[in-house]
Amino acid sequence: MTPSETIDALIASIEDWRGKTFAAVRKAILAADKEIVEEWKWMGSPVWERDGMIAVGNAHKGKVKVTFAHGAHLADPDGLFNAELEGNERRAIDFLEGDKVDAGKLKALVRSAIDYNQSKLKKNQATKKPVAKTAKPKKA
Repeated sequence: MTPSETIDALIASIEDWRGKTFAAVRKAILAADKEIVEEWKWMGSPVWERDGMIAVGNAHKGKVKVTFAHGAHLADPDGLFNAELEGNERRAIDFLEGDKVDAGKLKALVRSAIDYNQSKLKKNQATKKPVAKTAKPKKA
């Protein structure tokens, strides 16, 4: 089974409001960029990646949690982050029963995470020193 199929099965198995919320979160994340890849990691967690990890999602008792891997580095003008605000790297959004998923705002945050990942890639490429090629000595 592919990671996407496994995520489909997970969402289908959640029969209360959390399944619908999880499905709405996933739809918004995937709609943010056509090159986002879904993975299944850490013994049962959907993960979305593009040029690095964007976020991990989980349905917990009483909430759906979306944790952004580099959330502390992202601007959040819409105030979506409401959990794990004291961490050094991660930030999360906890969706509680009755909360609506604002797809437009969530997509903007996902795009910001992609921009961050891509800026890290560019920075890492710029700091790599080129390897000098040495000529092999000719056989006499």
